[in-house]
Amino acid sequence: MRQLVTTGIVLGRTDYGEADRILTLLTPDHGKLRLMAKGVRRIKSKLAGGIELFSVSDVTFIKGKSDMGTLASSRLIKHYGTIVQDINRTMVGYDLIKTLNKATEDNPEAEYFHLLEQAFEALDDAAVDLQLVQLWFAIQLLRFAGHSPNLKTDTAGNKLDIRGSYDFSFDDMAFTARPDGHFTANHIKFLRLIFSGNQPKVLQKLVGSEQLSLDCKALVQGLTQSVRI
Repeated sequence: MRQLVTTGIVLGRTDYGEADRILTLLTPDHGKLRLMAKGVRRIKSKLAGGIELFSVSDVTFIKGKSDMGTLASSRLIKHYGTIVQDINRTMVGYDLIKTLNKATEDNPEAEYFHLLEQAFEALDDAAVDLQLVQLWFAIQLLRFAGHSPNLKTDTAGNKLDIRGSYDFSFDDMAFTARPDGHFTANHIKFLRLIFSGNQPKVLQKLVGSEQLSLDCKALVQGLTQSVRI
């Protein structure tokens, strides 16, 4: 049988039998793969080192007749070890993996692989605020799914004013001008930067980024729930 080579990130691992494990991998060119890693739970297994969580690895696999293939070999490219040294970062990492796994039930495009890789990079940097990483990740999923809000004009069609204050209308996916609104120009600029795809390490450098993340948290959660991502 022909062997195929790709790069993968482990989304899930399920023990099978006495020494095997079923893996769910996210790849940039083969979507999601389900592979049987035979004997991987044995101490001397050569496969184990290349299929760690919070890692990017080269994998060689054989396609099966069903939807499950067989892992032939694996080689670790990068392990984001700082994540697992902090329980809070580890738990956020698990949540991001679980969320992305659910969001990519169909054949995902390469951008989802790169999103998770970038999320690991951010989580691995202790200087990047965890809440910012979570907000950024949720916004990228919204963006990939085509659910970006209107960040240019308000619900009346007027250009958003740097001196104005706003609330957000989920029905219109746009801001509504309010004298005592919860959002200002700083919030809108911040959201524009995230929806434009800027990385967490860049966003972290913005003055007040942690407070802006906190202020925008409920809005982004509402967007996610409204489109069921």
